[in-house]
Amino acid sequence: MAGFSFAQGRAFGDGVELRDIAARAGTPVYVYSAAVIRERYQLLDRAFTRHPHRLHYAIKANATTAVAALLRELGAGADANSGGEIEVALRAGFAPGDVVFTGVGKTRDDLTRAISLGVAAINAESPGEVGRIAEIAAALRTTARIAVRVNPDVEAGSHPHISTGHRSTKFGMSPADAAALMRDVAGRGSLEPVGLHVHVGSQITRTEPLAQGARVIADLARALAADGIAIEHLDIGGGLGIAYEPGERVVDVEDYAEAILRAIEPSALTLVLEPGRWIVGPAGVLLTSVVDMKSQADSATFVVVDAGMTDLLRPALYGAWHEIQAAERRDGAPLRADIVGPVCETSDTLGRDRTLPPTEVGDLLLIRDVGAYGSVMASNYNRRPSAAEVLIDGDAWRVIRRRQTIADLLQWDE
Repeated sequence: MAGFSFAQGRAFGDGVELRDIAARAGTPVYVYSAAVIRERYQLLDRAFTRHPHRLHYAIKANATTAVAALLRELGAGADANSGGEIEVALRAGFAPGDVVFTGVGKTRDDLTRAISLGVAAINAESPGEVGRIAEIAAALRTTARIAVRVNPDVEAGSHPHISTGHRSTKFGMSPADAAALMRDVAGRGSLEPVGLHVHVGSQITRTEPLAQGARVIADLARALAADGIAIEHLDIGGGLGIAYEPGERVVDVEDYAEAILRAIEPSALTLVLEPGRWIVGPAGVLLTSVVDMKSQADSATFVVVDAGMTDLLRPALYGAWHEIQAAERRDGAPLRADIVGPVCETSDTLGRDRTLPPTEVGDLLLIRDVGAYGSVMASNYNRRPSAAEVLIDGDAWRVIRRRQTIADLLQWDE
């Protein structure tokens, strides 16, 4: 199997020793496995073979251009959630017709860019947005392709911050309101109704919320067809979860496909999926160096590393778990410690009460399953430059995003 493993107590990524990458690229550094990305994309694609489908990679999961370009080479389309992500898609080689444009609060400039490019679909969120799209398309003397985002009022069962399918969230419209909006879209000369879109949340570990969202838009498509409004596709978004903790139960990709296809197949419409985390999450690790060791009286032992919440926000933001391992394992009594970063926040804790082998300043640790929502959520808080990023492909590796410098950070200051 492709990916990250240990041999003789040392950590490797697809046969490349991770300590060698850290020595040459510095730390903190994100390291991605091209082989894992290929393997997982192909597994997901094959699971839906029996039905017409398109996989549009969710750029929000990892927006590094080389990662997006690799997915494009594999045959993916792109799902963009901002004007900036549209530009990433174009730079990565996606044609405008391979891009769907999603997101709450699209600006007029973003809509104008998407419409002028002729993207595959704009997943519209509201009547007001549809009105702006129609106005812009008419001014440009073109037709905009519209899918309406439906809020199915589904409890995703994941963290509240990443559950998007409940009626209390800002996303989409009720099925009844979405149906009315689709009828409005069908009556406007500058708009073409092409699909329905739903995305119930992220890091979902049961099939039912995903299948329920799919059933809602499949039922709505049948009602619209009875009214003479034919569409091309049903877009079920993404959301399939991965196992972050050892032994964590998640959905098998074949079971996921079966649950979705049972809901979608009777419609005979093309299925659009927007996978992100499931493909790239396990394909990345964050390498970080130990810079200090300290103990508080009657309290925890702290392993202080050079990566922090500015590099990997998920533990501070969601209380998320990431497995943390030593890149080289020593013999001796294990150490129980909190692994913390250098940022001036108590929440800058990457892992609490973790077990490591005997650890010293200068040791290298790896934080697993960070290929999604890792580097893409980074910040420059405390004026910390962003980490470098590396892609292993075969037995070679290269820097795909250079380490930011202080000069880079300060270049915009007046």
